Amino acid sequence: MKSKIFLALAIISLGAYSCVSPKKLQEAEAKYGQLNGAYADLQNKYREAQDETAKAKNETDKSSFRSKTMQGTIDDLNKQIEFLKKNNNVVLNQLQDMSVVTGAQAESIKKSLENIGSKDSYIQTLQGSIARKDSMNMALVMNLKGAIGDLNDADINIKVEKGVVYVDISDKLLFKSGSFSITDKATVVLGKVAKVLAAQPNIEFMVEGHTDSKQLLGTGNLMEDNWDLSVKRATTIVRLLQEKYSIEPKRMTAAGRSEYIPVAENDTPDHRAANRRTRIVILPQLDQFFKLLEKK
Repeated sequence: MKSKIFLALAIISLGAYSCVSPKKLQEAEAKYGQLNGAYADLQNKYREAQDETAKAKNETDKSSFRSKTMQGTIDDLNKQIEFLKKNNNVVLNQLQDMSVVTGAQAESIKKSLENIGSKDSYIQTLQGSIARKDSMNMALVMNLKGAIGDLNDADINIKVEKGVVYVDISDKLLFKSGSFSITDKATVVLGKVAKVLAAQPNIEFMVEGHTDSKQLLGTGNLMEDNWDLSVKRATTIVRLLQEKYSIEPKRMTAAGRSEYIPVAENDTPDHRAANRRTRIVILPQLDQFFKLLEKK
């Protein structure tokens, strides 16, 4: 088509050139230029129209895909809504069945709530008592350490375990080997401990005697075994605290533990020495907790 147009124009031009004046020829050439430019513009617009058509088709395809996706989402939501409606109806029916509470049931619920509040207050009271007891134990430990702080830590140990204060004193500070006879050092050590205990008249304590596993030799009829030795050492300490330092006897308990609660294996001289000890156990004041329990 394009070639035919150019051929026609060429024939017209030749004919015009042969029979028209130069002025008309120039006008014809100018007109040809305009037509050629218009043709080029039309071609560009045609290509742009094709591009726009392709883009529109692409967007249409995307819109169709989004539309299908949205429809699927809408269908899922409708299913969820229908499920919730059914469950709501079930719950409403259950609530209607439970909506009637008798006077006795209401009173029972009220009492249960009151009991919960009472128990919570009771637990808080117990926790406060335990906290006060822990504070008193720590103060007692600090006083004991302050009183006997110049002694070797290997010979005397003060600690708190599970809310109980323990004072472990090595037997080399208190007794002669294999004997329950008191040494001169014992009065110094026990005098410092007794000073702290005397300042706490409400505290009760137990004095325990502990031995190593070696059997006694050459003791005659005084002691039969380590049970006897541990008990006699405990009663010796209790008697000294009562008679020399005026500790009330009703506050004290004497106990022998023999060799059966060691702190180390009895396999070396140092370990056996650690097991030979006198322990003062500050007894917890359980009567206060029993009184709290009795109130409930």
